[in-house]
This record gives sequence, C-alpha cells and structure tokens, in this order.
Amino acid sequence: MKKSFHFALALSVVALSACNTTDHEESGPVGDLAPVETLPANTSYRPAFEGQTRVAGLQTSVGYESRILTQSLRSPWGITPLPDGRLLVTEKAGSMRIVTTAGQVSQPITGIPQVNPAGQGGLLGVRVDPDFASNRLVYWVFSEAVSGGNVTSVAKGELSADETSIFNAQVIYRATPAYNGNLHYGGRILFDRTGHLIISTGERSDLATRPQAQQLNSSLGKLIRITKEGQAATGNPLTGQSGARPELYSYGHRNPQGLALHPVTNDLWQGEHGPRGGDEINRIQPGANYGWPTITYGIEYSGQTIGGGIQQQQGMEQPVYYWDPVVSPSGMTFYTGNRIAEWQNNLFIGSLSGKHIVRLAITDNRVVGEERLLADEGQRFRDITQGTDGALYAITDEGRLYRIDRK
Repeated sequence: MKKSFHFALALSVVALSACNTTDHEESGPVGDLAPVETLPANTSYRPAFEGQTRVAGLQTSVGYESRILTQSLRSPWGITPLPDGRLLVTEKAGSMRIVTTAGQVSQPITGIPQVNPAGQGGLLGVRVDPDFASNRLVYWVFSEAVSGGNVTSVAKGELSADETSIFNAQVIYRATPAYNGNLHYGGRILFDRTGHLIISTGERSDLATRPQAQQLNSSLGKLIRITKEGQAATGNPLTGQSGARPELYSYGHRNPQGLALHPVTNDLWQGEHGPRGGDEINRIQPGANYGWPTITYGIEYSGQTIGGGIQQQQGMEQPVYYWDPVVSPSGMTFYTGNRIAEWQNNLFIGSLSGKHIVRLAITDNRVVGEERLLADEGQRFRDITQGTDGALYAITDEGRLYRIDRK
C-alpha cells in the first residue's frame, strides 16, 4: 500500500509541475519475471531461437527517479550531449535548441537549411563532432525536398560562439534515389570508433520503393558509413563490389531509427520499425543483409502476409530481438553510468507506440531480460541519450525532456 500511495502521489505532482520528480521505489531481490508483453501477437510466427522475443521480464532493484526538466519543446526528435553537459535537441519542424540540465531552453538556432517536415520528415538525428570543443562542428540528418521528391540528407555546420546560429551549413550526403513520399526516412546518426559517421536511412515505406532495401545500387533501407566530408569511408564492406554503392555498411532495413555502439565490444547495434509486428533490434555485421522485405516477423497493416510470409532465409541475418505487437523503437543508447550498477551495458530504447522506455539486458549478444520504464507517463519516447553526468535523458513527441537517475 505504501508503494502505490507514493507512486500515485508522485504522478499527481508531475501533473502539477513541469520540473518535478517521480520516484520509483526499491523492489527488493529480482528474479525471472513473466515477459512484459501480455497482448496477443499478430501472427503465429515462431522465433528462430529462444529469447528472440518475449524474454523474461526484469525489474530494477534500486530506487531511481524520473524528472521532467521541461515540457516546452516542440516535437523533439534528436538529442545529444554537449561537452559541458548541456543538451543539443532537434525539433521536427526544423529548429535546433540547447537545453540546460535545469530545463532552460534556448531560442531556435538559426542557419539550418530548410527541412521538409511533412509526414515523418523533418529535422532528425544530431551529433556533435568528437572534437567539438575545438572545432564546434555539428552534424544532423533531415528530410530534404529535391528534384524528383524527397531524400534523407546529412548536413554539417559550425555552431557560433554565441550559440545563436550555425555557420557554413552544407549538405554532405543525400540518400538517393529521391522519392515523392514522406515516410520512412530513418534519420539516426552517430560517430563510430574510427571517427566516421554512421547514418540510417529508411526504404520510404511504399511498395514501389520497398524492394530498394535489397538493392545495392540504392541508398534506401541502409546503414551508410561516410567521412565527415560525406565520402564513402575507407574499409567499407562493399567497396569494389560491382554495382554496389561504396558508402553502404549494411542493408535490408525498413525504417531504422535507432543506432548505438556497445560500450565494451564496440559493436554497432540498430533498431528499426517493423510493419504490423516485427520491430527489430539488430547487431550489425559489416556488409550483412538484414532481410527486409524478404524475411520479417511482421505482416502488412491490412493483415496480409509480406512476400512469401517467411522469417528465415540463408544469407540473411536474424534480429537479436523482435516485438510482436510492436513497440515502435526509436532512438537508443547503452548505459555506461555507475549510478545504477544493474543497468551497466544495458540497452535503453525510446518506444513510440508503446509509450515507455525499453530496458534490455544483454549477455553474449543475446537479450536475457526486458523492462518497461516510465510506462505510466503516457508519452511517445522519441530519443534517449546518456549525459556527461551519467544520467539518462529522454525526449518525447509531446515535448518533454526527462532526466532519469538513481535517487
């Protein structure tokens, strides 16, 4: 009774203030719990191996708190820390802002090239240069209207000393061919350990473009690895292969909105939206084919099967984990802080339709437990990152920025 009373009280306080705290009390020893998903699946498809879906549930055993720092952001999409601990946030309509850990939100930063915010487009993922302290360079992904339709584009520019504008903004890469649609742009970006950029692109959703996820002469439905100048990175896996674009790093993706590097192995992990069922978490192998739309654990929104209705095929990778029904995984990060020991090296993922933050415990590249955090907030969690202070920071489509840390 005491726990539920405190929880209800915390929720009521959250409703009254934009900068307040919800406590999540200690739960005692943690054992194997029932899977967190209790709804029926959309299909009768069987996983390829034990633990590929609906793994045992987890519950964090120490108390932690989630604090709303601000509710005044406008459809934020990407978040990344600055070296001094503040947070750089993109907003879908085309604005970029800096937010302090006290919740103070800057005016929009000017100098951003025009985005096409229709549908799922807009100003998307963002990262700062590893040498930002000296060069002040920012890199971002956005949907751009060009001749022939729209593309997923990558740009960079220099943040002014007074932090009010971006200087010398230039587009360094466009994922072509262009398509006259406004869905499935992908849009995440990160730096790998070699200082190259990894970009996720969607296959643009429609039946007309869906097959391009399997085509190596197209940038759609891919992970792209490029230099800071937008050229194909040295050592890319398909370099020199006839008919293959040299910037491709992996292929067979649907709408990938999550990218993260494992803090111990340096492996690249990726999350993508499935159709009706079949959201995926993948461990990326250079040059590998992740199967869409040939294999999938989902079905069409109409209920029809996709392609041959198969889930496995030789030469195509299996997801490490999948969801059916979907949670709509978006931005994600591995936890490397020391405040909550049991979270070490766990993967945290913003869930849109699921309206929670996913926590996945991973051992030997297999998911061994799943927890749902902040599921009572009623928010579509769009992106999550770890701050320089070791806390997690998450943004929601509804405009909130949360700080999550041990009490």
